[in-house]
Amino acid sequence: MSEGLSVAIARYVTGVRLDTVPQEVVHAAYRAVLDWAGSVLRGGREVPAVLANNLVERWGGEPVATVLHTGRRTSPPWAAMLNGMAAHIVEMDDLHRASTFHPAAPIIPAALAAAEDAGSTAREFLEAVIVGYDVGIRVAEAVNPSHYRFWHNTGTCGTFGAAAAVAKLLGLTEEQIVHALGSAGTQAAALWEFMADGAMSKPLHTGKAALNGLLAAYLARDGFTGATRILEGEKGFFRAMAVDADAAKVTDGLGERFKIVENDFKLHACCGHTHTAVDLAIQAARALGVPARDVRAITVETYEDAVQVAGKTDPRTVYEAKFSIPYCVAIGWIKGRAGLDEFTPELVADLEVRTLLGRVTLRVTDAMNARYPQAWPARLVVETADGRRWAGEADHPLGSWRNPVSDDELWEKFDTLVAGGEVAPERVQQAKDFVRSLQEARDVPLVLGGGRKSHSA
Repeated sequence: MSEGLSVAIARYVTGVRLDTVPQEVVHAAYRAVLDWAGSVLRGGREVPAVLANNLVERWGGEPVATVLHTGRRTSPPWAAMLNGMAAHIVEMDDLHRASTFHPAAPIIPAALAAAEDAGSTAREFLEAVIVGYDVGIRVAEAVNPSHYRFWHNTGTCGTFGAAAAVAKLLGLTEEQIVHALGSAGTQAAALWEFMADGAMSKPLHTGKAALNGLLAAYLARDGFTGATRILEGEKGFFRAMAVDADAAKVTDGLGERFKIVENDFKLHACCGHTHTAVDLAIQAARALGVPARDVRAITVETYEDAVQVAGKTDPRTVYEAKFSIPYCVAIGWIKGRAGLDEFTPELVADLEVRTLLGRVTLRVTDAMNARYPQAWPARLVVETADGRRWAGEADHPLGSWRNPVSDDELWEKFDTLVAGGEVAPERVQQAKDFVRSLQEARDVPLVLGGGRKSHSA
């Protein structure tokens, strides 16, 4: 087998051991699972997740892996898909900004399903999460930003991350991992066209990435072959789905710099491209102390991708509001936050909100474009009816690894997501026990447990 990117990735995956990686990397993996669990529990009650759950229940599956938000068990592929979908629905799952990639939603569900199937330990599960994040993020960095124009890279690149995570848990050889990556890449797809209709495709992307990555790894274990140069080949992922992909980003510092420590956590229940502007709007409202009716104009300077993805100026549904910088800025100003309660049909139609969002102007500037995607910057200029002017800018919202929140704050986010009795108490406790069991990363079976050792070779 010729040397290539897949071989380098495979060598890395087989070599990672929890006792040899920095403690901050292990802790970052624990934090990632904590953040993911809250999003799954809350997203699992939303319509897209319910529809998918109903379908899987009709089709059935061997009860091996846990669907976190229902507590029921099904076959590993279905569990990976359902958990992967639920994690991405309420737009509160994690985000690696330099790659514009949400790693948890496709990677952790695939790893968890395989871990339960294989009877893996907490230590082995965290190893899988770490390598899955590294592979998925690095592939996403290599194709960003051109890939993002048409492809939702959490769905496409997430397939590679999911395959790597499962390959680690299954103990695949380097050659098998290369084939798993090949099968992952040939399944990688997720188009942005759904945005034009406000359709439900976005969480389907993450769920299918989890399922497809898991499928690729299991097939490779059993001898199924895939392209050995799926990334850099003449008809591979880079050539087909990006302009001027930077292959060096896949291997630069691989095994030395772990991408999971660069992970960000979302504190607002909306598209990540809105978050810096929301933080600035909250700051401005506190500083100026004027009601929305006394705001004459708000100008938001930002980068092109932010406007392309979250530039809706006349949102009419909750989903559209989550991808509207004007709405998110307006709701941040009026409510002082942009959590789940700030995205309701009533608020989207509220006269005060609609009046203020109508006074928000978006501007793409060269200076902002130059800082993206290493930063997700915004500059806010506010003019009030009494003639005052406020200006502020930032590169990283609160929750970024460069502007971090504590473990306690992540647990507070978890509690907020599952509050109000909408999530069954037993599901909440099960998730908490599972997350807490990872703190010491011991060589004991996962708390969710009950899985069985796979009987296939």
